[in-house]
Amino acid sequence: MAGNPFPQSKEQLLQAYRTMRTIREFEERLHIDFGRGDIPGFVHLYAGEEAAGTGIMMHLGPGDRIASTHRGHGHCIAKGVDPLAMMKEIYGKKGGSCEGKGGSMHIADLDQGMMGANGILGAGAPLVCGAALAAKFRAKAGQPSDVAISFVGDGASNQGTFLESLNLAAVWNLPAIFVVENNGYAESTSRDYGVAVDSYVDRAAGFGLPGVTVDGTDFFAVHEAAGEIIGRARKGGGPALLECKMVRFHGHFEGDAQTYRAPGELDEIRSHQDCLKKFAAAVTGAGVIGAAELQAIDHEVLGLIERAVTEAKAAPLPTRADLLTDVYVKY
Repeated sequence: MAGNPFPQSKEQLLQAYRTMRTIREFEERLHIDFGRGDIPGFVHLYAGEEAAGTGIMMHLGPGDRIASTHRGHGHCIAKGVDPLAMMKEIYGKKGGSCEGKGGSMHIADLDQGMMGANGILGAGAPLVCGAALAAKFRAKAGQPSDVAISFVGDGASNQGTFLESLNLAAVWNLPAIFVVENNGYAESTSRDYGVAVDSYVDRAAGFGLPGVTVDGTDFFAVHEAAGEIIGRARKGGGPALLECKMVRFHGHFEGDAQTYRAPGELDEIRSHQDCLKKFAAAVTGAGVIGAAELQAIDHEVLGLIERAVTEAKAAPLPTRADLLTDVYVKY
């Protein structure tokens, strides 16, 4: 498009905004409904972190796999999982992504390459090594391979499973990417207190992996960095680590009083580090997308989320007969 200063087309930019807005509204609605007592179980929200998941996932295709964290809703939506099925899953209803039996922390959709959120810190990293090994052997000679991406947070980055996975991926030269979503806190402990290194890229260096740190609230920075390391992995260049320095708008979990935050910290984050505001300012300021076009997407997404909640509340619960379905693999 003439006059477009971004490497993405207008259509891609609109889709990126739609994805980020869908994640934001999905999470903000869960924040409200969980507070009302409408939602069973436990939820951890991705609001504020949308640019990272979206910027990375725009480089992925149907054959690529991801393994998520307990904060997995944003990864699901960015990978193409149906928000209506996700909402039913979180409400514990039939028709959900896992027929209402996984809930928020184990939400998955294998058809979309989403191998699952995970309540065990760092548990997705070994799964990604397996998926990447399979992709490496499936790839035809001279052709790009599929990739597998592990997402972890600050706390999981200290787990042995994560560190062992970095080593295994390096030894086997796997098409695997390890994304550390550094929002500053491992639950309620400051990253500066719980991690000795200045950057998670230093961890990668210890295993011979290349690594890069980006501003995780900047969609364009994430998209560019992710494109480079994912492209490298597809061509046989091996694994890499991507650290996204980002923020979360809500507590580690819903109900977290966040007494560990400094006075005014959240207000500062929402005012100056909101990735959607940054994205909107960039594309409208460049004249590529009009404010009215973004507002139309906002309206469309709000309708989608309202429909998702309405359908989730009306959907039936799983029955006793559903208890043992989808437990064992059938060949």
